[in-house]
Amino acid sequence: MSFCGSYRPEDVTFLLKRLAPLPLLDVAQKERLIQSGARHYSEMLSPEALPSPRYLEIFQQACTANRPQMARDCLTLAALIAARRSGPITLVSLVRAGTPVGVILKHLLQQVMGRGATAADEVAHYSVSIVRDRGIDEVALQHILQQGHAPESIVFIDGWTGKGVISQVLEQAVGDFNQRHRLAIDAGLYVLSDLAGTAACAASSADYLIPSSILNATVSGLVSRSVLNASIGAGDFHGCVYYEEFAAHDQSRAFADSLIAEGVAQAARHSLPAPVPVDRAKVAAISTAFLNATMARHGITDVNLIKPGIGEATRVLLRRVPRLLILRDPEAPDVAHLKLLAAEKSVPCIVDARLPYQAVSLIQSALDG
Repeated sequence: MSFCGSYRPEDVTFLLKRLAPLPLLDVAQKERLIQSGARHYSEMLSPEALPSPRYLEIFQQACTANRPQMARDCLTLAALIAARRSGPITLVSLVRAGTPVGVILKHLLQQVMGRGATAADEVAHYSVSIVRDRGIDEVALQHILQQGHAPESIVFIDGWTGKGVISQVLEQAVGDFNQRHRLAIDAGLYVLSDLAGTAACAASSADYLIPSSILNATVSGLVSRSVLNASIGAGDFHGCVYYEEFAAHDQSRAFADSLIAEGVAQAARHSLPAPVPVDRAKVAAISTAFLNATMARHGITDVNLIKPGIGEATRVLLRRVPRLLILRDPEAPDVAHLKLLAAEKSVPCIVDARLPYQAVSLIQSALDG
């Protein structure tokens, strides 16, 4: 039932049901079905394309430029996790953006923090599905517990927060799971960058280009976004499609290995800096004010059509129907890939120097045409 995707078995175990390739819907058709309420987004996949040579070049440039910062934040997050978990650590990353981060954290916890040398402090890593409006994969959670991992060892991992929806879904879903099973699993989300002020633990609240955020399957173990449709039975994990045909273009292992090496090298050169706590209340206030102002300014009634931050803005341009790209500084290297995607898809782009994030994408309302 479980597999490691294109990663090594010791990197991660995906608790996902591998599905045959699904009927693919074009992005515009999928958007209409989602926004009309006819279908849930988790029931459908749209085609994934390999990045163009120019886009891949930008990804490599982003890796070179931002690898030190991402590695530093991974080290910070690993140190925070090690401080909060005295015994075994069970990393549970959220498919897909959490998976590369979880792989990196597992190795940094072992190689830098000295964890995992014995069964008493082992470090395990699973990747599971969570779906907005439908919650976390409870079959996967049960499986983790059945493998002997203590509830108190579990740490949920993702790459970043945008509006904070997934961290809120996680808190509600795990809270319900705990109540039904009389458990006390920590429902807090651990991320590299918390833009919404909703993560339990974050290395920073900076909106910077996390390189893994700008690719899809080819940096996440060749798995699709998770699927929850009629093909998933009551005892099944949530599903995914495995893009074996992309294997020659896969960046997953190389990307994680480069970040692990950078983190180990940084730890050898410098003592780990004391983490600076994220001011969650301040970050949340900025997020709320921005969302309210943007809805008013652009005549938006559904907050789900606003995607703040580089990571979320990229997701819109890769797999939704974008209405508008807003950049704080169009010359910033961190948004080069967004300008390229917007140009390729003829998406209008405006500049707003007051933006609290480097980038924001607005999704076209399919109902308004």
